[in-house]
Amino acid sequence: MIRKIRLKPALLSLFLLTICLTSLAQGTSSKTELVKGWHLLDKEKDGVYGISLEKAYEFLHSKNIKSKSVVVAVIDSGVDTLQEDLSHILWVNPGEIPGNGIDDDHNGYVDDVHGWNFIGGKDGSNVKDDSQEEGRVYYQYKEQFDNKDIQPDSLKAEDRDHYDMWVKAKKKIMGDGPESGADLMMLKRVLSACIKSDSILQKAMGKSEYNGNDLDSFQTNEIDAKTAKSVLLYFFKENHIMDMTNTNFISDFKEQGDREEKKMEIRETPPKDYRAEIVKDNENDINDSLYGNNDVMASDPMHGTHVSGIIGAERNNGKGMNGIADNVRIMMIRAVPNGDEHDKDIALAIRYAVDNGAKVVNMSFGKNLSPEKSWVDDAVKYAESRGVLLIHAAGNDAADVDTADNFPNPDFKDSKERANNWITVGASSDPRAEEGFGSYTASFSNYGKKEVDVFAPGARIYSTLPREKGVNKYGNLDGTSMAAPVVTGVAALILEYFPNLSPADVKYCIEKSVSVPAAKAKKPGSENEMVNFSSLSESGGIINAYGAVKLASIMSDPKKKEILKSTLQKGRN
Repeated sequence: MIRKIRLKPALLSLFLLTICLTSLAQGTSSKTELVKGWHLLDKEKDGVYGISLEKAYEFLHSKNIKSKSVVVAVIDSGVDTLQEDLSHILWVNPGEIPGNGIDDDHNGYVDDVHGWNFIGGKDGSNVKDDSQEEGRVYYQYKEQFDNKDIQPDSLKAEDRDHYDMWVKAKKKIMGDGPESGADLMMLKRVLSACIKSDSILQKAMGKSEYNGNDLDSFQTNEIDAKTAKSVLLYFFKENHIMDMTNTNFISDFKEQGDREEKKMEIRETPPKDYRAEIVKDNENDINDSLYGNNDVMASDPMHGTHVSGIIGAERNNGKGMNGIADNVRIMMIRAVPNGDEHDKDIALAIRYAVDNGAKVVNMSFGKNLSPEKSWVDDAVKYAESRGVLLIHAAGNDAADVDTADNFPNPDFKDSKERANNWITVGASSDPRAEEGFGSYTASFSNYGKKEVDVFAPGARIYSTLPREKGVNKYGNLDGTSMAAPVVTGVAALILEYFPNLSPADVKYCIEKSVSVPAAKAKKPGSENEMVNFSSLSESGGIINAYGAVKLASIMSDPKKKEILKSTLQKGRN
């Protein structure tokens, strides 16, 4: 879940009105400096609420403990296996002989050297784009429920579950009303203006790529260039994306346009079944599990490459950036398309991770509906039984997920029980990371006193990107997709040095050692509503690696752990 720009109809209307009346004020440069890799730094030493990673390493080294390698599974879009900071830390299946076309380890997956691709075909083709889950659910049950006199209370339990889910899907698809067509036309007009402005600015600035800060400091006397600057700078500032490049902004804007167009189309036309055309399994049978291919890079590995770098990019090698954990092996499991993931693929991806030795699983994805949640729940229980920790991004809708749906989640569908091997992560920030928002919370992050466990840096996070024409790339991305791997990296670091800890122990260490900003923060999604950090998550703070490893050193000693538990119990009484 990389943060995407979201241009609301009200914002588009205001833009069109303003741009028609006058050229927007250019202002002066207000570029703020935030060092690359700020998320690793320390509040006391560096003045930012990073995770105090160097202090964590100093503490670990003082204990003279030797680390043990930890396998971290990343369920994502794919990874660039040749990226210079990742190629040496990728998991290599010890039971597989690369490229011989034989399932050497007899796990059902041929040549799964670095992981597996559950959204690929046996012919080597791969799913890139896919539909949204609400569209799939709506048409799956449309014939059964639409225009019928349904009495929900009279339905059998399974049918009632399907009906309730279908109602939610229908509301998602139909809920905007007839004005959506006008909103789409407006969005297209503004997109056209932005593309034209970008073309003018590339020529005027003499470069094909620039970000919002570059644009803010750019000065020109050319009327067309002044107007073009006003057009784009308006959106950079209103969306707090001054660090985003023009190419990413236009790409995201086009994606939003495509999404809105598909939303309109899906009211009348079922979504294309992208996955069935390529994967060719029986999606309704969880036991039909031996499908896919071994291409873990595929066509669009940006998301997974960035996530993997945050967790474990090779440290202190003089290249690019440092990951958090110093002795991990990244197992890539490709199951997340550009669109909503399928429950079957996620369930089998978790099981693959567990069966092949992963101790931590990063899950930077999510959606509003989960038609086969029981399959995912069973996989979560399987991971729980095998001592595997699951870490999930909270989402980027600035929503309270105590009340808003967010899947997958640790709440088991068929019981009131909750997984104890699960951490949900919201995105913290630095006031300089999002110009115009200026808070220790990220403007886009979901939150929830019950459902979100901890916050971690997720704005302007610098990490690995896929190579372009053989050249290694690095860059900043925003999202709870970036915050989750920060927590995954710290969890892996703990397990490297204290491998006897259970997932519940690791979660305890992370939650009980958080940093809590003294000042109030902006509630995500609001303009100026200030709240205590304690109201946004169960732990009430931002992950601190130094505090977490110190607590882990106590928890790893059975006698000290019992004393700690006893002390806590007395405190409760």
